[in-house]
Amino acid sequence: MRVLICGGGVVGASIAYFLSCRGIKATIIERTGLACAASGKAGGFLALDWCDGTALEGLARRSFLLHARLARELGGDWDYRRLTTYGGSAGLGRRAGAWRTHWVSPHVSLDRRLGSIETTAQVHPAKFTMAMMQAAQARGAELRFGQVTGILLRGGGAVARGVKVDGETIEGDAVVIAMGPWSILAAEWLPLPDVYGLKGHSLVFETGIQTAQALFLECREPGGVEAPELFARPDGTTYVCGISDHSPLPFDPGEVSPDPDAIRRLKKMCAALSPVLATAKLVARQACYRPITRDGLPLIGQVPGVMRAYTATGHSVWGILNAPATGEAMAELISDGAAQTVDLSAFDPGRFPPSGRRTNRRD
Repeated sequence: MRVLICGGGVVGASIAYFLSCRGIKATIIERTGLACAASGKAGGFLALDWCDGTALEGLARRSFLLHARLARELGGDWDYRRLTTYGGSAGLGRRAGAWRTHWVSPHVSLDRRLGSIETTAQVHPAKFTMAMMQAAQARGAELRFGQVTGILLRGGGAVARGVKVDGETIEGDAVVIAMGPWSILAAEWLPLPDVYGLKGHSLVFETGIQTAQALFLECREPGGVEAPELFARPDGTTYVCGISDHSPLPFDPGEVSPDPDAIRRLKKMCAALSPVLATAKLVARQACYRPITRDGLPLIGQVPGVMRAYTATGHSVWGILNAPATGEAMAELISDGAAQTVDLSAFDPGRFPPSGRRTNRRD
């Protein structure tokens, strides 16, 4: 059996890995580069129980455990570690918090502990994605670069049997669309619902901070309240993200660039929040689009009405967290006809009508 996976992000790499564990050959087809979008520019924050009480609970809990298991079993170096996570504010007139950390300003009030080393963790997202791809390749998976331009459909359009890549047809036994917000392009070939892109900005500083902490803050800005997230990483860098907008999604992930005004605002915010960040060397200015759906839940499952066609996208802010459990469940669905480890019913792509973009290209 050969499965063609369109998209070289963390979800596509995870699907390839878990398929390879079952002896199923996977070919990832990627246009720009592994982890070139949100999978390489996210914070890499993991939480066991932050999705409890929602449809994501089972997926998130399973995935949190898989992250720990993969770190033990694969032995890769993707900066996995457990964290203590705090919530707080700056400039909102709240009382001093019960917790302090040496690398933030005294006026930042840390008044809530949101997670312990039992419930929160982190990975470096780009390193994790690449490690999953390498582990899949070690078991027989392939990586091919090229732009997918269509789906090969048989049986009057009822069965997916391959993809078109740069004018060439590659045949397979199943096709998976895992292109993040660019999965919307596949709606021209398959009856898929819309996926949208929400643009977020981030900065990476060279701080030397080794403390295993994550901070979720609320900060007053002239235009309102922003919610920056700060993650100290094991490599001595500190990642800060914030300031999202609905800028149009470019056709090519390689064309994504940060908005200068958003970066300026985020840098100013960082300087006010931390004397360490105020003087640290800035090593990266970034932007990426997180894939979101109409109801905020991912699309994971078979494409309605098309056998052997699947999709896995729309994970929003939880893409890095939920990639392993998504990959595991998709491997079960493709090979066995049903997922066993996670209930995917809430993520059924058929819960929405298709976008109407389909052009019914067939061979």
